[in-house]
Amino acid sequence: MTADPVSASPSSHLMPTYAPAPVTFVRGEGSYLWDSEGRRYVDFLSGLAVTSLGHAHPAVAEALCQASGTLLHASNLFKTLPGEEVASTLDRLLGGGGLVFFSNSGAEANECAIKLARKWGGPGRYGVVSAYGSFHGRTLATLHATGQPAKHEAFQPLPEGFRHVAWRDLDALERAITPEVAAVLLEPVQGEGGVWPAGREYFAGVRKLCDERGVLFMVDEVQTGLGRTGRWWGFEHYGARPDVVTVAKALGNGVPVGACWARREVAEAFRPGDHGSTFGGQPLAASAARATLRVMEELDVPSLAAARGAYLAERLEGMSGVASVRGLGLLLGAELSGGNAREVASRCLEQGLIVNAVTATALRLEPPLLVGEEQIDEGTAILEKALGQP
Repeated sequence: MTADPVSASPSSHLMPTYAPAPVTFVRGEGSYLWDSEGRRYVDFLSGLAVTSLGHAHPAVAEALCQASGTLLHASNLFKTLPGEEVASTLDRLLGGGGLVFFSNSGAEANECAIKLARKWGGPGRYGVVSAYGSFHGRTLATLHATGQPAKHEAFQPLPEGFRHVAWRDLDALERAITPEVAAVLLEPVQGEGGVWPAGREYFAGVRKLCDERGVLFMVDEVQTGLGRTGRWWGFEHYGARPDVVTVAKALGNGVPVGACWARREVAEAFRPGDHGSTFGGQPLAASAARATLRVMEELDVPSLAAARGAYLAERLEGMSGVASVRGLGLLLGAELSGGNAREVASRCLEQGLIVNAVTATALRLEPPLLVGEEQIDEGTAILEKALGQP
């Protein structure tokens, strides 16, 4: 039995995998976007935590221009200079002692982590435990790792070897780590789940459990990584270093690129032919990532995110219609005291602010890490107006 058909927009040739787009964006600069009608918007979503340096950052644009006229592709049968530099920088930012695999997206980075866990675990150790409310991707394996059963049903049967436990419940996790489990996969902050931080006690407990049971602790930093939370990595808030880390989104500031990092002794479970990607880490994407990382380090974006995040949280907490604010750095969730989050987000868009209704009652806000107080004031004024409307 097939699902009821959903018609695509008559003006579009795209598959209807997203709701019809209310606006068409044609240009971006910094924390602003412009639509096809010339209207300007304050961007508090950053393409879902992607454009952390803002839109059309000149250093990234210049890197793309140079790469496009130098070397676009050579295949991963050969090394390229930007790829090696990006891998070295990521390893350094993650504390050293690891190896990197490049992908094209966060889902692919998590696929790599899952395959690596199975290869490292060996025969009979293939299980991955993740949390309800999590989001790890939309491929068949990462969809099953995602702790949202409603998203699973249309695509059953999904690959075996995945189980889910309640978020921040160490007792449930302990019961779930049976002999066939190879890894635990968690986010430092559940973004799609409603912007819920894991907490120091929980991550420390997970690290201890993984050490006791001899399983890998894998952390999905696709949304939280590279300064978003006010540290380079979300797990740094909790003092628990993982064995495997996945990253994407902000890595290319809009250019599709992801990476899976693992401690060397774990990564060396892979042998030539075990995994690959035709376009993973190709020179154009790697050049964008190299430029992005250079700017991030030069500007110390974690410190910027921490300061601007505190300023944004303060503005939100004093706002009528906001019951509470949660999150880290510039990854914030505003729980609304009344009204539908989707309706509020729609009113914000109509008035020139881009936010995301991450749950029925909460908005997700993740502006560029280079956002200024002036843009935060402008955006929160629009939000306050939208919240005050019937």
